[in-house]
Amino acid sequence: MKRNVYILLAFLVLAGVVVYQSAGDKIQAAFQQEKSLPTETKPQEGYLAPAFSATGLDGQEYHVGGAQDKAILVNFWASWCDPCQQEAPELHALAEKYKDDLNIYGINVTKYDNKKNAKSFVEKYDVNFPVMLDLKGTIYDQYKGAVFPTNVLIDKNGVVQDVILGILPSKDLEKKIKSLIKS
Repeated sequence: MKRNVYILLAFLVLAGVVVYQSAGDKIQAAFQQEKSLPTETKPQEGYLAPAFSATGLDGQEYHVGGAQDKAILVNFWASWCDPCQQEAPELHALAEKYKDDLNIYGINVTKYDNKKNAKSFVEKYDVNFPVMLDLKGTIYDQYKGAVFPTNVLIDKNGVVQDVILGILPSKDLEKKIKSLIKS
């Protein structure tokens, strides 16, 4: 009887080894892929983007954080900021060109601006993407904002891929967006 138990046990171990050998690479790859997604939230490249929800000037609720169906560019700006004014037409063109693959969210840091000027800016530059007012600077603080404009590129998995402080030439920004969409 003991002999049969040992034979059965040896057979099960052998079967386990065979199954592991044949599926081991797939199992290991699945675990490695699972490990590659970050778990910590920070406004830095390689970390999950800090989550927020805000109501846009259009009355709709927008959410950043976690997996999304499109990549995201979060643009922090103020109406008095000259580089923000220079960048606005470029963002308009990029929003139109990449509308199927990229959501651009404009965050007016109203703590350092005011609603009237923010709304005038949106009209003047024909902003064609959702704009939210960060009245108390809460979102800007979450993202450790320091300068205007600040653009945060977030992939579909909710991971920050790049933080751009100040303005970039439109060609360079577009290259970064193309890379973001492919990731």
